[in-house]
Amino acid sequence: MKPVVTILLACLLILTGCQSLSDKKPVSEPDNRNPPASAEARNRDTVLLSAQHCLSEYLREQRRVHYGPCLKIISVDGDTPQVRDDGFIELPLGTSLTLGTSCVYRHADGSPIPATMETKDFRVTPQTFTQPGKRWYLHAQTQARQVIGCEPTLSRSENPTYKTD
Repeated sequence: MKPVVTILLACLLILTGCQSLSDKKPVSEPDNRNPPASAEARNRDTVLLSAQHCLSEYLREQRRVHYGPCLKIISVDGDTPQVRDDGFIELPLGTSLTLGTSCVYRHADGSPIPATMETKDFRVTPQTFTQPGKRWYLHAQTQARQVIGCEPTLSRSENPTYKTD
């Protein structure tokens, strides 16, 4: 009788495990119905620019994250930007544009400091973006700490251009 109970329990565990498997494809597996954003943008001769991005830096000696400034694109040539579901804005290649940006610094808990909010324009020239389908980030500054003001900095990386010494 004991082997029968063991086999039944094993079968139930296997069936339960199969039931909990996801039907979704992993992100790394291509899906022809939903092409990656970069391929989609490449087909349209556009680049993708993050509509909003915050800098931060891990301070190993203090074992905490320093929350740096955030930048949000508030206009494209004076119009409200069309932000995609993935948080990016499509911009055409070879076009001059003016991006209106808003920068704000953050408290130690990551919440914004309203008194530090500043706006600044960022000019895109026809030479700024030359390869379609690339993802770009517009940072509020070149580094996350020891900076003042809003100096939009274009980068291919989510990370700050420089680490603070």
